[in-house]
Amino acid sequence: MLLTGATGGIGQAIARALDSQGARVLLTARRADELERVAAELGGRPETLPADLTYDASSLADRAGAVDVLVANAALPASGQIDDFTPEQIDRALDVNLRAPIQLTRELLPGMVERGQGHIVFVSSLSGKVASVGSALYSATKFGLRGFALGLREDLRDSGVGVSTVFPGFIKDAGMFHEAKVDLPPGVSMRSPEQVAAAVIQGIKKNRSEIDVAPITLRSGAWLAGISQSTVQRIQKIAGGDKVSAALGEGQRDKRT
Repeated sequence: MLLTGATGGIGQAIARALDSQGARVLLTARRADELERVAAELGGRPETLPADLTYDASSLADRAGAVDVLVANAALPASGQIDDFTPEQIDRALDVNLRAPIQLTRELLPGMVERGQGHIVFVSSLSGKVASVGSALYSATKFGLRGFALGLREDLRDSGVGVSTVFPGFIKDAGMFHEAKVDLPPGVSMRSPEQVAAAVIQGIKKNRSEIDVAPITLRSGAWLAGISQSTVQRIQKIAGGDKVSAALGEGQRDKRT
């Protein structure tokens, strides 16, 4: 199994969950020292493959060899007004969040199809279902990932290869809101990295198409957004979403490269 973005809080939780299932896990992220630390915490069982997905998606697939499960978890934060990003920052967000999962899938999929078994899990975000102020670039990558996953799932029907997408909402102690030190409005319920990891395992085992990791209020909002984005955006504005988005964009500024 190949797990991208293995050194972040959610990635580490997924690594632990996969390892607990007895899987042979290949961990990849940019920083080799952090990868080695995560592998050591798991008793040294996982192998590590340092890579920068901006450039190395194809070579990473070559180094990984035969992979039966791909968990595409790596992502860059990309909140903020679009004219506040440099062209290079826009390209990097598109490369890591969308292009790399597609390229890795293209490289690893033929082997899975030939063997008649395998699974691909994309870790997206509820921002891939609900667009909000300050999320134009990030939502573009996550909406795109959802569309790719849904189309790919249909392409692979009856092939033995499954496709799942996991949509985390607000995650405590990990993820972009935690790293940006953004305070959410009172009463907003959060989920844990371990719950995201459990959803990944469920997707693999049960071949679930989509799994939301969020309380019923956020899941209902995602459902409503499928009918009327404008209604959900008005609700977000009333709830103070503009302030949260502005704080998130500022808190993520140093992580765009």
